[in-house]
Amino acid sequence: MPSEPMSGEAVVNKPSAGGPILAVRDLCVYFELRADGWLSGKRVLRAVDGVSFDVEQGETLGVVGESGCGKSTLARAVLGLVPVTSGEVRFSGRNLAGLDAGQMREQRRHLQIIFQDPLASLDPRMTVGQIIAEPLRSFFPSMNQRERQSKVVEMMGHVGLLPEQINRYPHEFSGGQAQRIGIARALILRPEVVVCDEPVSALDVSIKAQIVNLLADLQAEFGVSLLFIAHDLASVRQISRRVMVLYLGKVMELAPWDEIYRAPRHPYTQALIQAIPPADPRRARAQRAKPLGGELPSPITPPSGCVFRTRCAYAVERCSQETPALRPIGETLVACHLAEQIPQTL
Repeated sequence: MPSEPMSGEAVVNKPSAGGPILAVRDLCVYFELRADGWLSGKRVLRAVDGVSFDVEQGETLGVVGESGCGKSTLARAVLGLVPVTSGEVRFSGRNLAGLDAGQMREQRRHLQIIFQDPLASLDPRMTVGQIIAEPLRSFFPSMNQRERQSKVVEMMGHVGLLPEQINRYPHEFSGGQAQRIGIARALILRPEVVVCDEPVSALDVSIKAQIVNLLADLQAEFGVSLLFIAHDLASVRQISRRVMVLYLGKVMELAPWDEIYRAPRHPYTQALIQAIPPADPRRARAQRAKPLGGELPSPITPPSGCVFRTRCAYAVERCSQETPALRPIGETLVACHLAEQIPQTL
């Protein structure tokens, strides 16, 4: 049954029963770059290159990878904030890539985003109450001020803010509190899907855990689906049911979180896990993680075959000639020719 609409709300595109709430198929986002000189040809940056995944209703899918792997571009493509070169983004069965500006605006009621830098994403000239209420004013202009303020105060309570803070400005809050404001703004419309674009990367370690726990609690309360993007596996471990590992715009591995941490199949996933510092300082001193060698290649001129081969200790000649398909091994999908032969012990 659909949830009861807000005052003035038109019920549009409610999640369908069965099937994923969000389905992405062969998504590509390419950017044409200026030529270096008169005689040089057109250059193309492949930010997202053939990515496919599903997100079920109420699920969190973690997306991890180094900076420059296409995570934020993927997030913006899913929300229609950057043009899609090819592929599909389906929300409740409807392809968002084919919608015009007016139709896409209708869908933004159901698809929201939490940004990486909490303070930079908040207008310093607006009060907390105005910031959180802004989506209500935009989508439900007929809602009166009293009802709008009541919903704002209620949402502030959900994210751990006090009612007396409603007239304060963003600069009066810490980074963690500012992110709570951003979360409240994203959830005030009761969306079905929220994209979390590295929402804890700018926060202190202790505050990171608080924000991740808050998101998990809110997800359980509202039934929202999350696409949780982070540059390290430690941040997604406590909230994600499944984890997708990106490298140079391609999916390297996609698996339930316990499979990812217990038995990672891809060498890149193994390197990311080895980079997670142990919670015990004594173990941290004893454990020397093997650093990932080499530098991230340019997405303008990616390596032939497997894009990870230039940094992979297991690469063979086949890896330079043939692009590995994402294939199932048990519950894991992995893009590696040698996945069965690579040791899984870390």
